[in-house]
Amino acid sequence: MAVDRWGNPLTTVGQEAADRFSDAVLAYLEFRRDTGDKLKALFAADGDMPLAHILRGYFFKLFAVPGLEERARKAVADSEARIAKQGATERERGHVAALAAWAAGDYARTIACWDQILVDHPHDMLALRLGHFTQFYMGQSARVRDSIARVLPYWAGDDPDLPFLHGMYAFGLEECGDYTAAERFGRLAVARHPDDTWSVHAVAHVLEMTGRVREGLSFLDGLERHWSACNNFAYHMWWHRCLYHYELGQYEACLELYDTRVRADKSDEYLDITNAVALLWRLEDRGVAVGDRWVELTTRCETRARDHLMAFPDMHYVMALVAGGKFEAASAMVGAMATLPDDEAHYEQRALRHVGKPLAEAIIAYRRGDFASVIDRMLPIRYGLQPIGGSHAQRDVWVLMLIEAAIRGKRNPLARALLAERLAQRPTSATTWANYADVLEALGDSKQAGAARTKTAELRTA
Repeated sequence: MAVDRWGNPLTTVGQEAADRFSDAVLAYLEFRRDTGDKLKALFAADGDMPLAHILRGYFFKLFAVPGLEERARKAVADSEARIAKQGATERERGHVAALAAWAAGDYARTIACWDQILVDHPHDMLALRLGHFTQFYMGQSARVRDSIARVLPYWAGDDPDLPFLHGMYAFGLEECGDYTAAERFGRLAVARHPDDTWSVHAVAHVLEMTGRVREGLSFLDGLERHWSACNNFAYHMWWHRCLYHYELGQYEACLELYDTRVRADKSDEYLDITNAVALLWRLEDRGVAVGDRWVELTTRCETRARDHLMAFPDMHYVMALVAGGKFEAASAMVGAMATLPDDEAHYEQRALRHVGKPLAEAIIAYRRGDFASVIDRMLPIRYGLQPIGGSHAQRDVWVLMLIEAAIRGKRNPLARALLAERLAQRPTSATTWANYADVLEALGDSKQAGAARTKTAELRTA
């Protein structure tokens, strides 16, 4: 049988088709803009390859667009038809089962299929990367980390694709709070393969979470040139750069990057929207005038308000709606979340019902100025936001929202407690020190407030 780049047998007409499959997977791993072209080349080489149809179905699911859900299900049927006609390996059958479960919203079953594939075939790069992605959007940090750790011993140290694993492992370690190990594996990956944007992304997360913002800017300076062939994930990397500028109080730099990079392509792709929404929200909370930038975001989010495919972007759609004054549409989204089937097997629907709904209610209350309601809804769930998906850095916008609600609602003792908690985790955060100074002053502790302001100035000028 023909084999892919990683030595896995493929049911196909010959090695050329297997090579085209490898090209498509490799393009996906590197977030390349030509990934779709690589998939077309694969179908031109062998339109009956079962894994070609499975890969196309996987890509449909990755877009998280309602209109592509039926096409993902059709990809299941198409791959099953090819297997019935020409047979398939157990590994390929496992991928069909994974796609079928994913198309049904059963993430647990989907991941179980990929996990079993990797037990028997630890070099299945497609199962590795898709499992990494899906576990990330379930907020299951330990699984993101461990799914890579369990296969690492099977990869040779000189394997040219080992950096992909190191980058994924680095991200899992970072999300689990092991920043030292995460940085070590991430930098090792970037040194060997600077075109792997996910590895760069893992290190960027470490530097953001550890408050090394100037180092973060310097780190990205040397790598931005590698993003020229990157798809829209490059906009997310620019969003990370904005987080560094934001922490330094460089808000004009954030707005410039928003216009020229983060929102340069005014698409309705969910990651592009979440980048833009979270950045504008943060800036407005610091009193920055963002002009009419919400208008196009609000309009686009109105068209996606009924998606309910992934909880993470849905929360950002609610944010954009209320920021644009569309409270009725936002409330309708919350009402729809309450009526979603409470299906044990459908991960996203349960996440929306049990975590998304109260979080969305808090978002609406925040924009209405009902800060007491924000606090009432956020305090019970603030340690349980991970099922929404996304990274700690991405979910941080809602942590900040709770703190800001306590400040604006004049719940100063609570605000002081939340800020002290945050400073224990992020002692070099100038923004947090600035907020802490204001709250201490409001509580009558002028001496400590002065010390906090001095600390803020030191961090922003160091």
